[in-house]
Amino acid sequence: MPAAIEVPRVIVTRPQPQADTWVADLQGCGIDAAALPLIAIGPPADPQPVQQARDGLAALRMLVFVSPAAVAGFLDAAAITWPAGTLAAAPGPGTAQALRNHGVPEDCIVEPAADAGQFDSESLWAALGARPDAPGWRGQRVLLVGGSEGEQPSGRQWLAQQLREAGAKVEPLVAYRRTAAAIDDEGQTLLRQVAADPRAHIWLFSSSEAIGHLEAAAGPALPRLREAAVLATHPRIAERARAAGFVAIVDARPALDDIVATLRRAHHSRDGGGDGPTPSIQSSAT
Repeated sequence: MPAAIEVPRVIVTRPQPQADTWVADLQGCGIDAAALPLIAIGPPADPQPVQQARDGLAALRMLVFVSPAAVAGFLDAAAITWPAGTLAAAPGPGTAQALRNHGVPEDCIVEPAADAGQFDSESLWAALGARPDAPGWRGQRVLLVGGSEGEQPSGRQWLAQQLREAGAKVEPLVAYRRTAAAIDDEGQTLLRQVAADPRAHIWLFSSSEAIGHLEAAAGPALPRLREAAVLATHPRIAERARAAGFVAIVDARPALDDIVATLRRAHHSRDGGGDGPTPSIQSSAT
């Protein structure tokens, strides 16, 4: 393991099992980290549409997977030979890697360029348009594979609108349910540790929804929890954190290398090191 990096302890708020994977990866980079999942992933209320989509996979031009959880919900329990004529689109490297892990052929996977400014719907739309075999979308069937909040499908609605305007027949497919995670005794202990020493911790938020769940669960400790810094994996998540009252916020692309580099630079800048400008965790009031 590399030498420890003297940065605040990172609180990973992703759903399980992603949270534990991220904690292990960060610790492997010498960063102290702990898991506090704020979103729980469960099976869809009705599994039949997922099975029907699996059975008719070859008739689809593309499936857009909004997250690694969407990949798991669609492919975990299935023995599928992915058809050559069907694209599998991913908004970021974590989702793309999940597709590879499930045996989707490389030439069927579409993802944003590695040097994209953000890993999001806009970058994925650009990647789709840049393909040499970029399809004409008119009349093509596309499934938007995501989760649901309550009974409503959620995720990547901007991308769905672009595809519809280009003539595609876009249908949402709920492959999992998202709910607020129950915070167990270990999680409550972690919340107390953050509240007791906010400067020794930094929240890693990869979803605006997780911020809302933290607000609901925190109770009277929320003002202290908001004193901890935030690392947000998209500007929209950073804006949600500001709206929630967090004031020390930095954003970074949601790849491990980018997050580790941002943590290094932010801490180095905060401590007054270096001889040039570096990204730092700044108050949103400045």
